[in-house]
Amino acid sequence: MATATAKKLRIRPLDDRVVVEPFEAEERTRGGIVLPDTAREKPQQGKVIATGPGKLLEKTGERGQMSLQVGDRVFYGKYSGTEIEIDGDKYVILRESDVLAVQQ
Repeated sequence: MATATAKKLRIRPLDDRVVVEPFEAEERTRGGIVLPDTAREKPQQGKVIATGPGKLLEKTGERGQMSLQVGDRVFYGKYSGTEIEIDGDKYVILRESDVLAVQQ
């Protein structure tokens, strides 16, 4: 199981879940117009900061291998996961299957 890097999280994701720190939403459009907080799009990408041990497999009773690692930049669905806030920092907890892609 991997844990947070520089910041010490007080949570540990279970099974095949990952904790993602979303990237900040853009404050300006390409044309230079400043967007207020209410008009900003929810970010759909972020950095994995913690992973669970893997899904428990029914047939063998062993843990499945996680394909995501701490530090991966991932893309996820707009309404995927659960948003949480710890010490003023926002995170998203997702199942590994909710992650759409990993940036190479």
